[in-house]
Amino acid sequence: MSMRSAFGKLPHFIQRLKPKKDTEFTCSATNNTFMVAFDDYGDPERKLYDKLEPVRRPLFPSDVLVKMLMAPVNVSDLEMITGTYFVRPQLPAVAGNEGVGQVMEIGTEVERFRPGDWVIPADLGWGTWRTVAVTEEKNLIRVPNDIPVLGAATVAVNPCTAYRMLKTFIDLRPGDAIIQNGANSSVGQAVIQLAKEWGYHTINIVRNRDDIESLVMYLRDIGAHHVVTDQFLKSGDMRYFINSLPKRPRLALDCIGGKISNELPQYLADDAVMVTYGHMAHQIECSGDCGTMISPVYKQVHVQGYWDSTWEHGHAPCMKKMVAEICSMMKKGKFRPPPCDIYTLDMYPLAVKLAKEPFRRRKVVLRLAGDLTL
Repeated sequence: MSMRSAFGKLPHFIQRLKPKKDTEFTCSATNNTFMVAFDDYGDPERKLYDKLEPVRRPLFPSDVLVKMLMAPVNVSDLEMITGTYFVRPQLPAVAGNEGVGQVMEIGTEVERFRPGDWVIPADLGWGTWRTVAVTEEKNLIRVPNDIPVLGAATVAVNPCTAYRMLKTFIDLRPGDAIIQNGANSSVGQAVIQLAKEWGYHTINIVRNRDDIESLVMYLRDIGAHHVVTDQFLKSGDMRYFINSLPKRPRLALDCIGGKISNELPQYLADDAVMVTYGHMAHQIECSGDCGTMISPVYKQVHVQGYWDSTWEHGHAPCMKKMVAEICSMMKKGKFRPPPCDIYTLDMYPLAVKLAKEPFRRRKVVLRLAGDLTL
């Protein structure tokens, strides 16, 4: 049973966990761990299986025992299981790259964490789809335990991708414009909220659909300045709309790939940058030189590719800074986690199947702790 059906309609953006006092922690729920693992690469619906194992004790001096709370089912998780991702963990492996847990016990030499702290993995391939984990202190990053649990569980991948793309490729200033496709994706929603905080204007392209009006209202509510459909993008009206703006966009973010990507450069300012970070259309097409292209309106556009996992490797201090800044925005109510559908860990086959659906509007998240209080 999903948590939504068990608890009724949930207010996804105001969920909190009340931190417990150190004296309230017990080990009764941490003697065993239920995990979702894979022994071979391939289709996640065929390769994943679950098992119950005892938790290793006693802890080594640098160990931290973590009770996992929530973990999303990201595209990167599924690609890692298929073996097509940048990181290929040593098999057998526990699935899941992202999630949040609560420190339950610490080794005698642990200095940075205390029972009750919330933590997220410091690197990929850690294995978040389990109820309990024992790991070294160096493998974890602390996050505040007074922000939405969904926000903590989903902060490391998509929001950090948005953060780096807005900061890395071009020096944007308040008032500059950005155009992005796939704006209703988790990364797209993060781009909208970070851009609003930093004073950038966003032009957001979404696929036309039956509930387009409610989607437009939602994106505007989180900070989108303009929302247009892919059909409008291909029409002559798009050129008039862009020309009516005070500034042409200096940055384009492309998560779709394929033919729709080739529509973006003509609407950019001269010497702008287009960053491709996904291929939801499952097409790799690029007209012209994919390093620098001349758009149909004779504007030079620099084209870049971005993979968050590659960037994060070797950038741990910057990773901590990004996470801290985004968590601070969450605490102030300036950054919302994406709308989610939540399922208990034993329902992982259904969660994986739903997460594979293209153009899905809601993020799929696994609830890992049975006593999670919302």
